[in-house]
Amino acid sequence: MKEAKHIAIVGATGAVGEEMLACLDQRDFPISELTLLASARSAGKKITFQGKEIVVKELTHEAFEGVEIALFAAGGGISETFAPSAAKAGAIVIDNSSAFRMDDEVPLIVPEINPEAAKDAVKGIIANPNCTTIISLMALYPLHKKYGLKSIIASSYQAVSGSGAAGIAELKQQCEALANGGEVVSEVYPTQIAFNVIPQVDVFQPDNYTKEELKMLNEARKILKLPELKVTCTCVRVPVYRSHSVSITAGFEKTPNVAEARAVYADYPGVDAKDDPSQNIFPTPLDTTLKDNCLVGRIREDKVLDDALALWVVGDQVRKGAALNAVQIAEIL
Repeated sequence: MKEAKHIAIVGATGAVGEEMLACLDQRDFPISELTLLASARSAGKKITFQGKEIVVKELTHEAFEGVEIALFAAGGGISETFAPSAAKAGAIVIDNSSAFRMDDEVPLIVPEINPEAAKDAVKGIIANPNCTTIISLMALYPLHKKYGLKSIIASSYQAVSGSGAAGIAELKQQCEALANGGEVVSEVYPTQIAFNVIPQVDVFQPDNYTKEELKMLNEARKILKLPELKVTCTCVRVPVYRSHSVSITAGFEKTPNVAEARAVYADYPGVDAKDDPSQNIFPTPLDTTLKDNCLVGRIREDKVLDDALALWVVGDQVRKGAALNAVQIAEIL
């Protein structure tokens, strides 16, 4: 019997915080006490969990007394400010932001790939990878084990859920406005997202890649322990409410075989192959929405690179790309 833990969720009223609660409930995580924390404007709200009403408390440096595991889902600035306080109070922090991901003393974990790294949390903090990185590596890691990954060329098709509740609300508002002759309002994104695609996720860097695109490079190298892994990525926001998709060309040390590659997912946790071109069977975002597993399809030999496969992977950004991955790390602890 697993020992029940005092759990805190920082950002409990946001999209990822709400999904963390759903994952804890659905996976019967052993909880002795649940503390829900958010900004001052959300303090006092009531959230029902397992039949009990819990009052959301204001996030402060003193809010972590007695907490054993603190799940952070409130952005990098909040994590930088409050995660050290939670760790100092004795909690293990599992942080969903980018604040600590590239810190050499902070493990960056996908439980199906490197669960053993949890023991290296010397600062009391564990980082959750970027959602696109998680979803991509769920497809690539089984192939890496078989063939040895050398390079990744990726284009992502990222749902508005990646921008949190505000992104979802903006797409909904714009769709309704366009259907009813109303005014389209763009506040979350630099231009209209409804019936459009925007080739920018996060801010541009001096090399004209965005932060999101460089996360794939840096985080994949750290998680896979492949410091020389070559990665180039273009991240695109699309008018899908939930679940990210990624088109990937992966280069390998050994020559891959399509049938073998498809079969490698048969017994691998957290990812399934959905790939039968003769029957027009392939994964779409709706296939993974509210689901735990990622799906892989369109597996084929690349026609440009030698020893490479082209593939398509889809996963629920809010769930496996954020909340579920954090709860799975908590289960390791």
